[in-house]
Amino acid sequence: MNFWEGLADNISKIRWADIGIAVLIIALFALFNKVLVKYIFALLNRRFGASGKGELWKQVLERPFRSFFVLVGVYLGVKYLLPRSWELAIGLDPLFRSAVIALAGWALYILSAQSSVLLEGIGKKIRLDDSSMLIPFLSKVLRFVVIVLTIALIGSEWGFSINGLVAGMGLGSLAVALAAKDTLGNIFGGIVIILEKPFAKGDWILTPAAEGVVEDITFRSTKIRTFADALITVPNAALADQPITNWSRMGKRRVSFTLGVALDSDRARLAAAISRIERLLRDNEQIDPGTIHVKFTDFNESSLGIFIYYFTKSTVWAEYLSARQGINLALLQVLEEEGIKLAYPSHRVFLEGALADGGGEMSRAYRPYE
Repeated sequence: MNFWEGLADNISKIRWADIGIAVLIIALFALFNKVLVKYIFALLNRRFGASGKGELWKQVLERPFRSFFVLVGVYLGVKYLLPRSWELAIGLDPLFRSAVIALAGWALYILSAQSSVLLEGIGKKIRLDDSSMLIPFLSKVLRFVVIVLTIALIGSEWGFSINGLVAGMGLGSLAVALAAKDTLGNIFGGIVIILEKPFAKGDWILTPAAEGVVEDITFRSTKIRTFADALITVPNAALADQPITNWSRMGKRRVSFTLGVALDSDRARLAAAISRIERLLRDNEQIDPGTIHVKFTDFNESSLGIFIYYFTKSTVWAEYLSARQGINLALLQVLEEEGIKLAYPSHRVFLEGALADGGGEMSRAYRPYE
C-alpha cells in the first residue's frame, strides 16, 4: 500500500461524529477563552483598581492570553480527531509546544517595551525622569534576549541542540571576541553612559566629536542633532572616553569680556562710568546677583580695559542673547552720558623737523590706524 492509499484509508475511517466533536471542542475553548480572560482581568482590575494597573496589564497581555486558549482548543480538537500515527507524522506535540513558546515570547516581548507596565514600574521605583535613557536601553536589551531565547527554545523542540550551539560558540569565542571588540566596547560604553548619566535625552552637550542635542542612545552609538540640523552618530566607546560638557545642566550662564575705552578718558568720569555699570548689572532682574565684577584692569597699547563679568539667570540660548543685548545697549548709554568714548586701533607717530629759527624739536601727530 503506497502513501496515497494509506492516506485515503485513514480519511475513510474518520467519522462525521468525530469531526463534530473536534469542532465542538475548538468552539468551547474559543468561548471559554473570552469568559476566562475576562474573569482574569476583572480580578486584576479589582486588585489594582486604584492605580489603574489592571487595565494596563489587560492592554499588554490580553491578545497573547486569548491566542493561547484558542491554540489549546485547536490542539485538543485536532488531537481528538487524528489517529496517533498522524500526530507523530505531522509532529503535533512539537508544533503545539513551539506555538506555546512563541506566544510566551510574544507576551514577554510586549512586556519589555519601554512603555510597558513592568518597565514603567521599574522607572518609578528608581525615580527616573522622562528624559532618562536607561529604560529605552534596558527595553532593547530585554527584547533582544527574549527573541534569542524564544528562537533557541523553539529550535530545541525540533532537535537543534542548545548545548551544541553553546559548545560551537565556545570554540569560536576567541575569533568572535576579536572581531566584535569594537562592538562590545560600544555596548559597554553605552552602559557606562547610562549608569553615570553625564547627559540625558534632550540635553545640549559638547564633546570633541560633536555639539548638539542628544536624540537617542543605542547599543553601538549615541545620536546627536547639531544646531545645523545634521544628525551625528558617535560610537559609545569613543564618547565614554571623551570629556563631555553638558550645557543643559548650567544653573546660570556666564558673560565675560573686556570693554576697551579711549586712552584719553577722564579719570573721574571713568570711575563714575564703572560704578554705574556695576549698579545697573545688580539692578537688572535678568542678571544673577551672586557674582558681578566691573573693574578697570588693563592698560593696553591703544585702550584702557574695563573687565566685565556676570551671569544671566536663564541658560536658554534666546533668553541669554536677549539679556546680553539689553545690557550692551545700557552700557553704551552709560558711556555716552559720561562722555567716555570706545577705543579703536591707532598709532602714535612722532615727526622730527627743523623750525625757521634753526632750532630742532619733536612735534606729534595722532591718527587712527589704517
